[in-house]
Amino acid sequence: MEAKKNPKLEIGRNSSIYFAIGLNLMLLLSWQGLEYKTYEKNDIVADLLEVESELEEDIPIVNINTPPPPPPPVAVHENIQIVEDVEEIEETVIESTETSQDEAIRDVVEVSDVEVAEVEEDVEVPFSLIENVPVFPGCEGKSKKEMKDCFQQKVQEHVVNNFRYPELALEMGLQGRVSVIFVINSQGYITGIRSRGPDKILEKEAERIIGILPRMKPGTQRGKPVKVAYSVPIFFKFNEG
Repeated sequence: MEAKKNPKLEIGRNSSIYFAIGLNLMLLLSWQGLEYKTYEKNDIVADLLEVESELEEDIPIVNINTPPPPPPPVAVHENIQIVEDVEEIEETVIESTETSQDEAIRDVVEVSDVEVAEVEEDVEVPFSLIENVPVFPGCEGKSKKEMKDCFQQKVQEHVVNNFRYPELALEMGLQGRVSVIFVINSQGYITGIRSRGPDKILEKEAERIIGILPRMKPGTQRGKPVKVAYSVPIFFKFNEG
């Protein structure tokens, strides 16, 4: 049986080449269309600037009457007469008030004649380093160690006996630890009270308790009364029911 179509005239043989050529032509036309620019003619303003020629006016020259120059100065001849001094003037001689070294050193002071005054030093010694601790009332006649323990015990008893929880602190729910530092001066009085705690209300109450400590016998260092610094913690705590 013979074929009806001629194989040399097959149309679909080069279809891929034709498709690629057509695709490139369409891309080229699309790119040209995107890059094409147009301008509106209404945005271009073409105006003519007319410049008129300015007329230059002639300014008349005015002559001002200037005053005449002043006359030249007249030379004045002075007659100078030389008078001889008749009276002699006494010159005032100012003597120096400074004294010489020989006049200044008259009395020789010996070393034995000089009195040395002792200056009392205001020393503050911590409680842990003091030789003799302050004596709390009721702790007399004990050894150094017993007197130190007695002092601490008496301070704790004083805090417990005079403790009063502030009502405002209870209402606000304030509690915590207040560290109080104070000084027992050389006369045995309580001074220099400082405190640090969670609130001013608690600090004020802690300072009040320490401020009413009794007068004590001052602590001594090398046989002399000195200031002694001491710190005590005060705990504010309430039972939450």
